[in-house]
Order: sequence, then structure tokens, then C-alpha cells
Amino acid sequence: MALISKQKMNFAYGMGAAVVIIGALFKITHIELGFITGNLMLTIGLVVEALIFALSAFEPVENELDWTLVYPELANGEARKKVAKTEVPTEDAQGMLSKKLDAMLKDAKIDGELMSSLGNSIKNFESAAKAISPTVDSIASTQKYSEELTLAAAQMESLNSLYKVQLQSASRNAQINEEVAENNLKLKEQMQSLTSNLSSLNSVYGGMLSAMSNKG
Repeated sequence: MALISKQKMNFAYGMGAAVVIIGALFKITHIELGFITGNLMLTIGLVVEALIFALSAFEPVENELDWTLVYPELANGEARKKVAKTEVPTEDAQGMLSKKLDAMLKDAKIDGELMSSLGNSIKNFESAAKAISPTVDSIASTQKYSEELTLAAAQMESLNSLYKVQLQSASRNAQINEEVAENNLKLKEQMQSLTSNLSSLNSVYGGMLSAMSNKG
């Protein structure tokens, strides 16, 4: 039985090396702390390291692993002969694979009846899809027709708005034309009155000139 365990020995190695390094540092840098000099620290470190190496003589030796248990050929120094593998004939292998496949299908309860039922279900689904297709086309056509009606209604509403604006504009133009006609009629009457007044004025002025000529 070992005097000191391996863990404690590792601890002693580390601490001893640390003391030696500190002693060498004191010696090289000439550090002195009172009576603690570089020579004293180096001496203490070397003595501690010597004691540790003395204790290492009692350190237990680990048993080496017996690799012959894993590699028996290491025992006699000869390589182990390889055992030739027996090849299974291809036909037998295929037969075994077929049997295993049949067993797996049987365990999964997959037989001819199930496959036939699955085929019928697929055919029924295909027929249903074909029947739904015209309905889908009809729905698409109806939706397109509805969109076209909505567009036509919007266009009709735009045309109605434009017609309304044009009608209001035509009514306003007719009203303006009537006012212009009335103004023209009034202007004509005023021109006639002015012409009549000018004729009367000319007659009076002519009479005055004739009277003045007679007096002279």
C-alpha cells in the first residue's frame, strides 16, 4: 500500500516547483525582505524539492494494461489468420429477402384485397375530381360574368354623369341665348328710338335754320 496517494503527490510536486521558482526569483533579482534573502529562499526551495523527490520513491507504480486481452496476436507476435467469409448464393439471398418482405407485408396486414380497395378509392377520387371540374369552370365563368356586369354598371354610371353634365351645359347655353336675344331686341328698340329722336332733332334744327335765314 502506498504511503501517499497519487493526488497528494501531484500536489506536492506543484507546490515544490513553486517554491523553487520563487527562490530563483529572489536570487536573480536580489530581493531581500529582512532576513529573507535570495540565497535563503533558493535553499528552502531546493530542500523542499529534494524531499519531494525522496517521497516519490514510495509512489506506487501503475499496472500496465494487458493489450493481449484485446489483441491476442500480440501474445505470440504473430498475426491472426483471417477467417474466410462464406458467401451466400445470390438466389438464396434473394429468396430470403423475398420471404422477409412477405413477412413484413403480412405483419402490416397489407394484402391483395387492401391494394385493390386502395386502387378503387383512387379511381373514385379521380371520378369525383372530374365531376367537380365542370362545376369549378362554371363558378369561374359566373364570377367573370359578374365582374363584367359590375364594370358595365360603373361605365353606365360614368356615362349618365357625363350626360347630366352635358344636359346642364345645354340648358345653360339656351338660357344665355335667350338673354342675348332679349338684349338684342331691347337694343334694337333703343336704336329705333334714338333714330326717331335724331330725325325730330334734325327737323327742329332745320326749321331754326330756315327761320334765321328768312330774318336775314
